Amino acid sequence: MTTETAPAPQEFQFQAEISRLLHLLSHSLYQNREIAIRELISNASDALDKFRHITLTQKQFDDGSELFIQVEPKAEEKVLTIRDNGIGMTKDELIKNLGTIAHSGSLEFLTKAASAKAEGDDQQNLSLIGQFGVGFYSSFMLSDTVEVLTRSYQEETGWRWTSDGSGKFSIEPAEGLSRGTQIVLHLKSEVEEFSRPVRLRHILRQYSTFVSYPIKIDDELVNDQKPIWVEPKSQVTDEQYKQFYGYISKRTDEDPLWHLHLTSDSPFQFHSILFAPPANEELLGFGRSDHGLHLCAKRVLVQNNCRELLPEYLRFIYGLVDSADLPLNVSREALQDNTVFRKIRKVLVKKVLGHLEDVAKDDAETYRKFYLQFGVVLREGISIDFENRQAIAKLLRYRSSNGDDRETLIGLDDYVSRMVEGQTQIYYVGGPDVRTIEKNPNLDAFRSRGIEVLYLIDPVDEFVLNHLHDYAEKPLLSIDAVGVNLPEQKKDESEEKKEDEKKEDETPVGLERVLALFRQSLGEQVQEVRTSSRLTSSPCCLVSPEGVLSAQLERVLRANSDEFQLSKRIFEVNAKHPLMRQLCELSAAPANDVFIKVCGQQLFSNLLILDGVVTNPHDVTDRVLGFMEELAQQKTGATPA
Repeated sequence: MTTETAPAPQEFQFQAEISRLLHLLSHSLYQNREIAIRELISNASDALDKFRHITLTQKQFDDGSELFIQVEPKAEEKVLTIRDNGIGMTKDELIKNLGTIAHSGSLEFLTKAASAKAEGDDQQNLSLIGQFGVGFYSSFMLSDTVEVLTRSYQEETGWRWTSDGSGKFSIEPAEGLSRGTQIVLHLKSEVEEFSRPVRLRHILRQYSTFVSYPIKIDDELVNDQKPIWVEPKSQVTDEQYKQFYGYISKRTDEDPLWHLHLTSDSPFQFHSILFAPPANEELLGFGRSDHGLHLCAKRVLVQNNCRELLPEYLRFIYGLVDSADLPLNVSREALQDNTVFRKIRKVLVKKVLGHLEDVAKDDAETYRKFYLQFGVVLREGISIDFENRQAIAKLLRYRSSNGDDRETLIGLDDYVSRMVEGQTQIYYVGGPDVRTIEKNPNLDAFRSRGIEVLYLIDPVDEFVLNHLHDYAEKPLLSIDAVGVNLPEQKKDESEEKKEDEKKEDETPVGLERVLALFRQSLGEQVQEVRTSSRLTSSPCCLVSPEGVLSAQLERVLRANSDEFQLSKRIFEVNAKHPLMRQLCELSAAPANDVFIKVCGQQLFSNLLILDGVVTNPHDVTDRVLGFMEELAQQKTGATPA
């Protein structure tokens, strides 16, 4: 009686590149071993996709079984098995797929990366092994020996592939296998953690939670988060959006302020869901937001913190982008230069800005809430995104002099729609609060003409408008700018008022002498002293010459640096104001020259104080005290002894 013996396993040599690649993986490129699990799960998912396609085209292979991925850790044996019931492999496919490398350029990149690491280059990102076409070979990051048990859907017999990564692999027949593939990892002693279910669940939920087939550990489903971004928007409920926002942002106790669900099929394909949180943590003192978007390729996470998909001024947005068109054989740094990547970013930015414009039109209250939280971040885009500058400008909001409600926020389109006849410029004024702003003497001319002025409470707003420069082909100007070009004021038809205007228009005798005394008193503190054509109720104002920052901006700069020197401004006086007329009368007597000069100094100091600047507080208080003493003496002298 003869005893049949199983045929000896056939041994094969790895392609030379593979041997070197395995050495690199084992000794140099294992910073993030979790990637190996991600890659093996992705391979299993691909095998299931292929088999599902076959069953749709070749019905005879459809046995009605559920397609799945099973992860089986055995801590006692230090073994981890990843099993699928997908397409499986034949012997020839095993040799072809596991004995050669898919992309010859991968080895060159990995060699350079390992060399950079050896030289201490911390800028090299060595953790994204799965992006370089090495896929299955990353299993040697975890294993001393790897077994592959597989049976093709076309065959009745299976095969066992075995290698210790030293340069050889063997293949032998294997009986009793069901359709599909099992990757059996005999774990290295230093990575025993990968045989623990808790550790594996964390990895799978981080990288593979959106794989479209069930992934189970000990019969527990670990990928229960549905990839709603690939579903039609009409089939996704508000509760699903909220749940997904909680998953993405880790803020499960709040609702997003709004969401944007995007799908693009041409010229490249991607799906995305973006969310705006209800509150800006930067305003609460938590520092700059440092999260990015989740970047997926075919539902598998590539990066969970990709900041390059949106510009800095949209950094508050949470979300996910999934594209099958992203080339995964490039590093994260190289992705920034990838044409498809740049186009996805461009589409995302335009869609977000367009969505914000729609929210502003359709739901003013929601947009107000959004702008109060994130306007401070959004407006950064004016100075860094020239291409979308006008689109961002449409989204800016400010208080203004229009109406009685100073809390209402208006856009530049609202302002332009209310411009008076003959108005060719958009005007703004800055200040620490509305109350202070409305005492600005430069507002006189705008009030008298019914011209709306934007109130900029935050100094950053003025920097933003300086960068914007114009809107709707209309220059943006501070009301104290010398270039202000006001439309002519319409006169009242009342004959009585016409007579009053004619009388007031007469230049008071002594005005030139008063102006000369002011010039002597103020000296180098101002650029010029002159009469004003813009004032109506205030005695004087300061005007910024061309090329000089506004008073608000200079106040901010001075507050941040004691060495900052204020620019010289133009001191304008209102010849019609009662105080100026009285000073003109006093100028007839030379004995009053000193008093007039002191008045000029005090008027100038008053204007600086209104601008939030006090240059010489002792001089100011001494002058006020002198005025009070003189007034008291007059009152005392008028009282009978």
